[in-house]
Amino acid sequence: MQEDAQLLALADQTLWVSALIAAPVLLAALTVGLIVGIIQAATSVNEQTLTFVPKLAFVAIVFVVLGGTMMALLSDFMREIFAQIAMVSG
Repeated sequence: MQEDAQLLALADQTLWVSALIAAPVLLAALTVGLIVGIIQAATSVNEQTLTFVPKLAFVAIVFVVLGGTMMALLSDFMREIFAQIAMVSG
């Protein structure tokens, strides 16, 4: 029974870490897409590459600015998982 609780806690923590890592990139792409979409609707310019290039640029900026933090979060999570595996198997 305790193993089931540990597995559910690990699954919950995995989902939270995944959301924390993906959220900045997704929010940046969503915000830029919304702003460019509003500008396109206001100017009646419907060009697909006009939305792609700013999204790509802002996602790259987010990775440069927050990439270290995202990798630190992921590496801490992986260390914790490996420590838990060592406790269970040893």
